Amino acid sequence: MFTDIQVFRPLMPQIDQPTGSTPIAYFISPHGFGHAARAAAVIEALHRVNPAFSFDLFTTVPVWFFEDSLTAPFIYHRVKTDLGLVQRSPFQEDIHETLRRLDTFLPFDPSLIDHLAQTVARQHSALILCDISPLGLAVSRVAKIPSILIENFTWDWIYQGYADVAESMKKHIRYLRPLFASADYRVQTEPVCQRRPADLTTLPVSRKFRAPAGEIRRQLQLPDDRKMVLITTGGIPGRHKFLSRLAGLTKVAFVMPGAGRTTEIRENVILMPHRSDMYHPDLVNASDAVVGKTGYSTLAEIYAAGVPFGFVSSPDFRESGKLNAYIQREMSGIKIGVDPFEDGSWLSLVPELLELSRNQPRGLNGADQIAEFICKLTGIGDKNIGWQEI
Repeated sequence: MFTDIQVFRPLMPQIDQPTGSTPIAYFISPHGFGHAARAAAVIEALHRVNPAFSFDLFTTVPVWFFEDSLTAPFIYHRVKTDLGLVQRSPFQEDIHETLRRLDTFLPFDPSLIDHLAQTVARQHSALILCDISPLGLAVSRVAKIPSILIENFTWDWIYQGYADVAESMKKHIRYLRPLFASADYRVQTEPVCQRRPADLTTLPVSRKFRAPAGEIRRQLQLPDDRKMVLITTGGIPGRHKFLSRLAGLTKVAFVMPGAGRTTEIRENVILMPHRSDMYHPDLVNASDAVVGKTGYSTLAEIYAAGVPFGFVSSPDFRESGKLNAYIQREMSGIKIGVDPFEDGSWLSLVPELLELSRNQPRGLNGADQIAEFICKLTGIGDKNIGWQEI
């Protein structure tokens, strides 16, 4: 129930909402870290364009993720905005548990929608952004505040892939489909899984790099002649059975965020927690190759860095084929099956992966494209915000 909502003002000097700011409410799916990373990239791009923007974040993604990713002012509202899929592991979903939770989560409690609508109105929000939370779209209807849906897929599309095996999934699809269609504006970000009429389609959206690759490698105590491979399963932890086999590849350093409770160096293996002193996009940029789950933010950050990608995706995930096709068309990479990844046989591909060349991304970061779109849409340069046709 909405009585569980908690509000935090992070203890950072720049976080206080500045006088005369333009607040934006952002509803963010907590499924993994990919949606939060994309939202953080958009927030930072908007703040670079105009520091008058400030943000109210509605999500259950840990507040530390935004403290580490953002310099823009924000207030964090801990509220369950989305369910997505319940997963047993990075590569295996639990559809029965997903259905059980959806049955208690949907349809949204009208009192929750009313409460949140009052909250965003009280904050004088000029706009509601949703990635890819349908709750934010429901709130925007009641609050009468324009909404922008930012997506490369929506949950009704994902759930459609399970409708044949779970008849009760269809009622949730019927509920969500018109909600996603109700957005005032739709932004699709490549790689797009299902193309819909959109007001803007962008290149991949990723957080900006901060530190030079050489500085990151020095902090990791890596010699110049040692190759670095980043292993990641995104925001969903996995158990790596191949750990003991990594020591055999002595000329390669393997860096593994999310694989340890603290940062620990074991000869050529560096285990790290999800939250560490190392900014994840900088780890990607400092790598000679990345191996791991094909998730949105991982793909987007690798696209921006241009590093080779040993991509692992479950054939059961409906978006896998679309993401894989984009990697093969636009990026430098090698496909790795789930079983070879989990049993460690993928290690035989490391030399081939490291021989691949880096690709230069084409065009603007999608976050900058979205920021430009929103600024034109809102007429943010005017003293009084006024919605404009573009």
